[in-house]
Amino acid sequence: MIDIRITPDKNELGKQAAALGAEAIRAAIARHGEATIIVATGASQFEMLQNLVVAEGIDWSKVTAFHLDEYVGLPESHPASFRGYLKERFLAPLPVKPAFVPVNGEGDPAAETKRLNALIGGRRIDLCFAGFGENCHLAFNDPPADFETEEPYIVVTLDEACRNQQFGEGWFESLEAVPEQAISMSIRQILKSELIVLSVPDARKAQAVKDALEGEITPLHPASILQRHPNTVLFLDPPAASLLKKG
Repeated sequence: MIDIRITPDKNELGKQAAALGAEAIRAAIARHGEATIIVATGASQFEMLQNLVVAEGIDWSKVTAFHLDEYVGLPESHPASFRGYLKERFLAPLPVKPAFVPVNGEGDPAAETKRLNALIGGRRIDLCFAGFGENCHLAFNDPPADFETEEPYIVVTLDEACRNQQFGEGWFESLEAVPEQAISMSIRQILKSELIVLSVPDARKAQAVKDALEGEITPLHPASILQRHPNTVLFLDPPAASLLKKG
């Protein structure tokens, strides 16, 4: 079940997504004494993160934060590095830091997925922030996505549409510079989150939004699997929602 909320613009989208996420974090800490969250990256998350880091009443010392994915072979110093992105936009503004578990794609990817899987395996995940791509990918699970693996993190090959999106957003100087592989949280691991908060702005995501919400559930449209999740909230701006059926 996906709760669809269309906001007036991208800034309001970020405010509402962050507010819902902050509420979930505070509730998890109150209930369990701690919270485990998953944070996402990319242009879709800018406004959400700007609001999340100034949310009041969160004891970040009681939060553990994983993230969704990272390119294989990319140093943290590269502008497209997701762990670099999160250190700059998520960790740096917080006066009290959460425990942060970075995905490091620079070494042996198999060894890194083994390390991450040991750390996240069996943990309660209170909240996952995410978006989805122009090709309807969820994390870096490009079509056709693996809906069956139980491994929390896996090594994936990026398709051309995904790599074109990363180039088009300005993260790389050329398409050839975009890595061909990444370490990604798997579909089934994402679905284990008690709440999924999606931020999906911009007209270039409109077809993916339509495919995810109004099409059949299929690995060819990976985000469509969220139709089966019991507690997903999707925040859209009008351009992203422009192809949805009215009413």
